[in-house]
Amino acid sequence: MSPVHSGRVLTLDTLVRAGRGLRAPGQALRLPVPDGMTAPLGCDAVAVPARVGPLVMPRLPRVGCVYADATHWWWLVPSDSDHALEWPAPARYVTGAVVPDLLEVPDLIHRPDGTLPYTPPIPLYLALCRATGTAPSWSRPVSA
Repeated sequence: MSPVHSGRVLTLDTLVRAGRGLRAPGQALRLPVPDGMTAPLGCDAVAVPARVGPLVMPRLPRVGCVYADATHWWWLVPSDSDHALEWPAPARYVTGAVVPDLLEVPDLIHRPDGTLPYTPPIPLYLALCRATGTAPSWSRPVSA
């Protein structure tokens, strides 16, 4: 008897993405893509404490959608913008732009011209590294 194949191959990326979808029960809201905008690459978000947000904004050459409340600022970035990056503390990367423990969607404080909601992730990463005094992961010494 030969094994049955479904024809669908699950890659490690697929399994990681599926695992990200599993989360503890509780309140979670998705940061919306504003009307008239599209997110062809999907959406994730990068959150920082509100005190860090104003330090990052002027360091960015282009800014996408930014949401903010009294405690955090969130930048919309293309899905999988955490691939091979260690976002510096106190930044937090959330997949699907799903933010747990929010009672309401925060205010949209910046909306770019055009139809794409994204802040480019590498400039955002570098601005966050600079604002937090963290060396980018690719420039850190490698230990054996």
